[in-house]
Amino acid sequence: MKPVPCIDLDLKRVPSPAFVVDLACLQYNLEILQDIQARSGAKILLALKGFAMWKTFPLLRKYLAGVCASGPWEARLGHEEFGKEVHVYAPGFTDQDMDEIIPIADKISFNSVSQWRRHRKRVLGAGRKIDCSIRVNPECSTGQVPLYDPCVAGSRLGQLTSAITEDDLEGLTGLHFHTLCEQNADALELTLEAFDKRCGKWMKHLNWLNMGGGHHITRADYDRELLVRLIRETSALYDVQVYLEPGEAVALGTGILVGSVVDITHNAGAIAIMDLSATAHMPDTLEMPYRPDIRGSGLPGEKNHDYKIGGLSCLAGDVINHYSFDAPLHPGQPLIFEDMVHYTMVKTTMFNGVKHPAICTWDPASDELKVVRRFRYEDYRDRLS
Repeated sequence: MKPVPCIDLDLKRVPSPAFVVDLACLQYNLEILQDIQARSGAKILLALKGFAMWKTFPLLRKYLAGVCASGPWEARLGHEEFGKEVHVYAPGFTDQDMDEIIPIADKISFNSVSQWRRHRKRVLGAGRKIDCSIRVNPECSTGQVPLYDPCVAGSRLGQLTSAITEDDLEGLTGLHFHTLCEQNADALELTLEAFDKRCGKWMKHLNWLNMGGGHHITRADYDRELLVRLIRETSALYDVQVYLEPGEAVALGTGILVGSVVDITHNAGAIAIMDLSATAHMPDTLEMPYRPDIRGSGLPGEKNHDYKIGGLSCLAGDVINHYSFDAPLHPGQPLIFEDMVHYTMVKTTMFNGVKHPAICTWDPASDELKVVRRFRYEDYRDRLS
C-alpha cells in the first residue's frame, strides 16, 4: 500500500506556507516506474513541466532515463542538474531557441512539418548526434476535459498525419504522440490503434517512439499489466525503443501544501482566510477547475462546521473551495492540502506579492525535515525589475 505523504510529520516544524515533498512516497513511485521499465523495455522520462524540483534529481536519476523539456530553459535545467537523456519538444522553436537547444539535446521533437523543414539542415549538421521526430496528432480523443485534450478539434499540438509525406520523414529517426491526460492504459490502447492506422506505415524507417505523457501509472487503479503488454507489443511490432514521459506519475501523491488560517470572517457563512492563494499558489483550482482535498475535511454539510476557504490576494475570486470540519477553525490553525506537488509548484506565481510558499523535503526514515528554499522579498522584486 502506498504511504500517505507526511502522515507523521509534526506541522509545528513546518514553515507556513510551504510545500513538503515526502521522499518515501517519491521513492515508492519511482520503484513502480523502474519496474515498468524493467518489464517492458521502455525508458521513462521525468516531465519537467509537471515536476521540476531539482533538489530531488539525485534520487530521481537513479530510476529514470532522463528528462523531457518544453523549451530551452527546462532543457538546460535537465542537462545541468539531471545529467542523463534530454528530450525537447515545444509547439514552436525560434532560431535563438535552437542556439540553446542543439548543444544539449539528445532528442528533439518538432510540432509540425514546417518546423522540421525550417530547422532540419541545422540540426543534422550540428556536429553531434541529435535524434529528431515530429509530434503527430492521431486524432483520437479519449479525454473528458477539452482544455487538456491535445486531440480536440483545432488543437495546435501535433501535426495532422494527412499533411505528412514520405519526403518529410527524411532525417527523422522517430515519431512522438501525446494524447492523454490523467488516464489509464485503456486510453493508450485506443490511441495506439489510431496511431497504427495513420502512422504504422512509416515506422519501418524509424527506431524510436515517444508515447508522451498523461499515463497515471502510479495511481492505485492503473492497469500496469496492460501498459507493459502494450509497450512490449508496440516495441516488437515496429522494432523501436519506446519512451514515456508521464507528467504526474512521478510525483503523484508525494507531497502536501501546508497553510495556516489567518482570519475567520462571515458573509453568507463562515469564511477562513488562509496565508495561501488559489490564484498564486494553486492556479489549477481556478483554471481546471478542481477541488483540492484538505486533510480531515468533508464536503459542505458533511461535518458540523462549514467554511469557504479563501486566499490572501486581492483577487475577488481567490477562493479555494467550500469545506466542512468537525470543529471550528481558528487563526493560526494549519491545514494540509493533499497531493499538491505535481503541476502545482511549477505553476506558482508571485502575483500580488503574496508570500511564496517555502519548499521542503521530509524523510520519514530519519524524520529529517529540510527547508530546501525560502523565498524573500528580493525574489519578488527581481523578477519584475
